[in-house]
Amino acid sequence: MAKTPIDRVIKPVSKFIHQEYTSGIVLFLCVIAALIWVNSPFAESYHHVWETSLSVGFAGSTFDHPLHIWINDGLMAVFFFVIGLELKREFMAGELSSVKKASLPMVAALGGMLVPAFIYFLFNKGLDSASGWGIPMATDIAFALGLLSLSGKNIPTSVKVFLSALAVADDLGAVLVIAFFYTAHIEYSYLLFGAGFLILLVGGNLLGIRHTLFYLLIGIAVWACFLFSGVHATIAGVLVAFTIPARTKINEKEYLQEIHANAKEFEVAIPLHGPLMTSDQHHIIEEIKRVSIDAQTPLQKIEYGLHPWVAFLIMPLFAIANSGMHIGSDFFSALINPVSAGVMVGLVVGKLVGVFGFTWVMVKIGIADLPRLVSWKHIFGVALLAGVGFTMSLFVTNLAFVDAQHIDAAKYGILLASLVSGAAGIVYLRSISRT
Repeated sequence: MAKTPIDRVIKPVSKFIHQEYTSGIVLFLCVIAALIWVNSPFAESYHHVWETSLSVGFAGSTFDHPLHIWINDGLMAVFFFVIGLELKREFMAGELSSVKKASLPMVAALGGMLVPAFIYFLFNKGLDSASGWGIPMATDIAFALGLLSLSGKNIPTSVKVFLSALAVADDLGAVLVIAFFYTAHIEYSYLLFGAGFLILLVGGNLLGIRHTLFYLLIGIAVWACFLFSGVHATIAGVLVAFTIPARTKINEKEYLQEIHANAKEFEVAIPLHGPLMTSDQHHIIEEIKRVSIDAQTPLQKIEYGLHPWVAFLIMPLFAIANSGMHIGSDFFSALINPVSAGVMVGLVVGKLVGVFGFTWVMVKIGIADLPRLVSWKHIFGVALLAGVGFTMSLFVTNLAFVDAQHIDAAKYGILLASLVSGAAGIVYLRSISRT
């Protein structure tokens, strides 16, 4: 197939985007950019940009919020929608699809949430900052998987699968924590409207509606209802994701038969001389497209389509808008407070002890086995990487605190803990990879 000049430009970019580690690299660069921006002479413009007010009218109601709120409550709902799609796929046919498959990563994730939360509680018991116990519970899947891909070529694929399942289970836990513990006062009338729209989505799924626009429009209505109800709007993203159809209209055998039949018709069709095709050929190609759409699940199609937007627009925007923190000469002394200490020790030590310890107990009592080719050294390395809690930890910080000092202290702890856990994980995994 002949390549056009634009193909030669797009192909390397597309190849870079679809590498496993690229989203982590982009996130890291955005964090650096935010830190440089807020510690430069243009620091005032950083705060001015994210405080810019944006108003949108919807069904007689007006949303008037600063730009960073639109990112945290609006765009991050799309991020959680993709997490919901991933969770549903994993529950249906992935690493969480059976009790035997799910038990080890689910329990490891539980340990990686309970131990950090308990450590944070010990540092902040009786203080007004105690509400931040959910901050060190989260693992940033993009960063963790990106760092794992940089840890050496000899790391078994099953290690990546285990970390992915662990991170997905961790995301599920984070969603439940946000839903039950970081929800404001609830307006039940709006919540009932949202539930009604969710029932409509479920009904559409059962009726066989597969068009993306149907789920998009009603999904936006669910998001708006949740936003006004007081339940955090990102929960709407997860719930809407679970209503997306996840079955094909035709099975693999039928698909192959249809494709073979259409290919034979196209082969015997009389072509035109020149670059154009006949109406019969065009009709055959359209039929192949229709059959191919029927062989896809809307869930996987939407997840695949949204992934680049989430990885390279939404998460970078969130990182830039939320990771800007002033680093002065008193940076390290500013870390000596219960919030920063609780977050740092929770992420670095708590995640390591929780993930590794709960995995060890599960295997030793015979409930689960280590995945094939995975050693205890690999589990230790994965437990180190689980301490990278950047995106999700920042998100929970904004829900847990109103006090600006607590927010900054938590950000300091998240930044330092993620750097320590990430660096330690890479160094350790590369050392065992060489042996």
